[in-house]
Amino acid sequence: MESEKKSHISLHFNSEKVASAVFAVFAAFSTVAVFGIIFYILYAAIPTFRQIGFFKFIFSDVWNAQTNQYGILPMIVGSIFLTSLSVLVGGTLAVVTAVWMVYYCPQKLKKAYEQLINLLAGIPSVIYGLFGYTFIVPTLTKAFNLAESGTSGTGLLASSIILSIMILPTVTSVAKNSLKNVPSNYYEGALALGCTKNQTVWKVLVPAAKNGILAGLILGIGRAVGETMAVQMLVGGANAYPFSFFTSFSTLTSIIVRDMGYASELQTSALMGSGFVLLVFILILNLLLLLTRRDSLGGNRFFTRRIDESNGIEGQLRSYKRTGSVQDVLWIISWIVALFMAFVLCFIVIFVLVKGLPNLSVNFLFGKSSNRQTTLQPAFISTGLLILLSLAIALPLGIGAAIYLNEYAKKDNPFVKIIRIFIDTLSGIPSIIFGMFGMLFFVTACRLNYSLTAGGITLALMILPTVIRSTEQALSEVPDSMREASYALGAGKLRTVFRVVLPQALSGIVTSIILSIGRIVSESAALIYTAGSSIYMPTGFSSQGSTFAVLIYRFMVEGTHTEEAYATAAVLMFVVVVLNILVTLCEWLFKRRNKV
Repeated sequence: MESEKKSHISLHFNSEKVASAVFAVFAAFSTVAVFGIIFYILYAAIPTFRQIGFFKFIFSDVWNAQTNQYGILPMIVGSIFLTSLSVLVGGTLAVVTAVWMVYYCPQKLKKAYEQLINLLAGIPSVIYGLFGYTFIVPTLTKAFNLAESGTSGTGLLASSIILSIMILPTVTSVAKNSLKNVPSNYYEGALALGCTKNQTVWKVLVPAAKNGILAGLILGIGRAVGETMAVQMLVGGANAYPFSFFTSFSTLTSIIVRDMGYASELQTSALMGSGFVLLVFILILNLLLLLTRRDSLGGNRFFTRRIDESNGIEGQLRSYKRTGSVQDVLWIISWIVALFMAFVLCFIVIFVLVKGLPNLSVNFLFGKSSNRQTTLQPAFISTGLLILLSLAIALPLGIGAAIYLNEYAKKDNPFVKIIRIFIDTLSGIPSIIFGMFGMLFFVTACRLNYSLTAGGITLALMILPTVIRSTEQALSEVPDSMREASYALGAGKLRTVFRVVLPQALSGIVTSIILSIGRIVSESAALIYTAGSSIYMPTGFSSQGSTFAVLIYRFMVEGTHTEEAYATAAVLMFVVVVLNILVTLCEWLFKRRNKV
């Protein structure tokens, strides 16, 4: 009787079911994280909403710490103006660049140009801010003779130029993938109807990819509205409306960085309220993105109707042959834009290296850091500790979630769809929101104080979607025949996953690690409020510490250490370039192994 009871228990609690449950918990962690972030930011903002009133807080334009009056209407307007202008310029350039990459780029240049776009995406925002503050702002000041009127080049124009460059890789990548997914028969059918190549590209293929392009623009909006460090350096920081290109103003993110360091209790709650409004805006964008992705590739007006005699096919063919000058001009513009963006990237990289490399020295890199002279030695140690801790947390969670989504969950499972939505939502939350949540929960509630531990856990939440997506993609590319062969030899699902599937997906896991390291070394906004900005050598995970990106911002805030800022930026740029090369190498090795 007892043996039957044990066998009954083992039947219900065997290793396969336990593993499936554990992986499901890992996958659901993203959902818990998103709800936790929303709850804590809202909880911290409640005192402001209660004392000032939610609608008064939203629609008032007075921000005065001395009188405890807080309203964020100028910041909302500033965020809208800056985001709209940046997406209008950067989004347009990105779509044109994507079209050029897919349809016009010579095959020999395609790989190199893709690496340029990836490098543009990998440059930390604090380096963009440094470049904008030390090059774009003085250039605009001189070009428009702003010094005579007592103003500077900071404001809407300078910040939108930098932000346009920053969002371009995101929009380009999504638009490029959408254009690649347009069925080839669209292209062949348009040519058969008498279209030239340029007419086919701009009047048929681009409209056919409109849903993917729109998704890319929405992602660009999310990136623009959530950007913090670069915007903080360039907007000026005044509580004003940006009704001119050179008016100093603030955004929902920049006001947090500007005031959080010395805010009173009510002002801190008001800043949390600003973060909550920003979070709601990001959630709305994610919902729009979800609805956009839900639409199938529906074609366009050339391919969504039935062709019959009444459509006048012969007339259309003659019309196509007589027209096309606009598309020819667009073809020329696409080449100009593509070459211009390559020049911009090379110029930024060379500018940073030229300004930074001469200021590097052995003592600055590895000497002892003090108040008298700040060096990079503590930054090497702090960055390494943050990488170790965040990967130690994110890798098991991310790989376990990916295993559940790809190996255990049914494709039409509503639970899986919900998890994917929250993974996308977690990846779209701005870093400043992660920083605020980390300060509220890990630093204050968990009493970890400002430490590398608090910063590492916060970074783990930030890189978790990257680990999940890259690992799941790698798992999905493992042939089913390998799983079936393992099952045929008597192996169970769990053994098959760990002995067969995961080793084959190792390249994708390594890629996710490299991408995560790139995100960690580039992050600054979240770490300022969790790990601190200490210039001294950390003695352990309980100590404060500064990464390279945080040190760059610290040098810029002090205002008298521009040379040190560029030297640090040169080191960080070198790290970013190396990480991009490693990602490319991993992808190449993975493709080569698959061919073999």
